[in-house]
Amino acid sequence: MSDYRGKLLVIGIGPGTREQMTRRAEAAIAEADTVVGYKTYLNLLGDLGPGKTVIASGMTEEVIRVQQAVDLAEEGRRVAVVSSGDPGVYGMAGLVFEILRERGWDPAAGLEVEVIPGTTAANSCAALVGAPLMHDYATISLSDHLTPWEVIARRVAAAAGADFVIALYNPSATRRKEPLAVTRATITRHRPGTTPVALVHEAYRLGQRVVITDLDHLLDHPVGMLATVIVGNSQTFVYKGFMVTPRGYAGKYRLEKGDAGQ
Repeated sequence: MSDYRGKLLVIGIGPGTREQMTRRAEAAIAEADTVVGYKTYLNLLGDLGPGKTVIASGMTEEVIRVQQAVDLAEEGRRVAVVSSGDPGVYGMAGLVFEILRERGWDPAAGLEVEVIPGTTAANSCAALVGAPLMHDYATISLSDHLTPWEVIARRVAAAAGADFVIALYNPSATRRKEPLAVTRATITRHRPGTTPVALVHEAYRLGQRVVITDLDHLLDHPVGMLATVIVGNSQTFVYKGFMVTPRGYAGKYRLEKGDAGQ
């Protein structure tokens, strides 16, 4: 190991375009000598600057990526581990800390770790359709790659029963269509079919596509792995093409122009 103390920079790049990244995320990539990430996300970033070692790998190779990143940081390098969205929300930050724990990492003596937040998929997609997350909401991934479907189904039922707005990550795939249909059926047991639903594909990327529909017609639209589905709660409405979940101001304040009294 080098005498130089290495560093892991676990970076959230947001939706993917440079315009949507934080200044700290850009600076962290600039200061890293090695960048590790899923090849699609690295392609979105474009030119990373001169003199960097870039290690790109494919889907489902997250453990290998993080192990490589930790190895290099332990050698004294400054290593950027890239996640889309926020690294602590279905991203790489948790896996980084799990692997560090397995290695007995001590922050006082070992490599330095910094987690740099980014805009989550739920937040990015919500901004494109209005303000659907203005009140309590839950995010649930429908991918059973790491979580048993029975656990996912329980969480969907609990969130639907509690009237949360629900943001669904990884809603569907070529060989995995049934989970979204089952999820829609579960939610419709707790709220009407007219409940607004937003479908956002590839937010802020070249393939961006936005659809506002409702629970009854959710399955009429193509939904893939690169989509996020936002299901409104019992109060969510659509106005002039925007999906809005009121926080409760109308029940406490007069919202007419020039009158904000209680």
